Order: sequence, then structure tokens, then C-alpha cells
Amino acid sequence: MKKLKKHVDKLFSDVPDSDEKEVLKQEIYENLQEKVQDLIEQGKDEEDAINKAIVEFGDIDEIKMELVVTKNPLRKNNTKYNLGFSIWGSLLIISLFVFANFYYTPDNIWFVYPTFVVLWWPSVMFYYWRKTR
Repeated sequence: MKKLKKHVDKLFSDVPDSDEKEVLKQEIYENLQEKVQDLIEQGKDEEDAINKAIVEFGDIDEIKMELVVTKNPLRKNNTKYNLGFSIWGSLLIISLFVFANFYYTPDNIWFVYPTFVVLWWPSVMFYYWRKTR
């Protein structure tokens, strides 16, 4: 019966770990054990019964796809949060430029130039937010 356990583990080796995966593995293992017991009762020896149960069981690609799909739900739209973060981040960066400008070089006003560069970030996020809304 170790061969059955190894086969079931091999079938699910590429599926991410989850409680659902473990439950399905256990169910499939139990079903294969029952099939082997039925084949042994019909007169097959244990090795032939195990091989026949594995062959008759077939492939579980559809089951694996369902497990993967349920583990990766649709992503939530976070563009509103991204827009808010970009606005606050830009304000902090611009205030740093203003502080540095007036603290170190109060006679030259240069903070305006990097401000235009920083403002591209929230403007791009705004248009992305509008597009996804």
C-alpha cells in the first residue's frame, strides 16, 4: 500500500499545499485502497490489484486545475489605494524639496523643477484609476 501512497503524493506534487489538497489526497488514497481490496477479493494478487487500480483511476488534471483556481481568487482592485499612496508620497517628497530649498539655499528657488517630476507619479496613478473604474 506504500505504492498507492507514493502515487497519490506524486499526483499532487505540483499543487500548492492547502487543507483542501490534503483532504482530496486522503479521499483518493482511501478510494484506491477500496478498489485494491475489491480486486484482491476478486482473485487478483496484491501487486496486480494495485497496478490495475492506479491505471483505472486515471489522471487528475481537472481536479488539480480546480484546486489551483480556488487558491488564486480574483485580485482586488487596489487602484484607489495606489492613488492615495502616490498623492501622500508626492506631498512628502515635495515638502522635503521645499524644506531643503528654503533651509540651504533661500536665495534660489529650485524646488519647482523636481516638483514637476514628482507630480507625474500621482497623475499617472489618477489616469490608471480612471481607466479601471
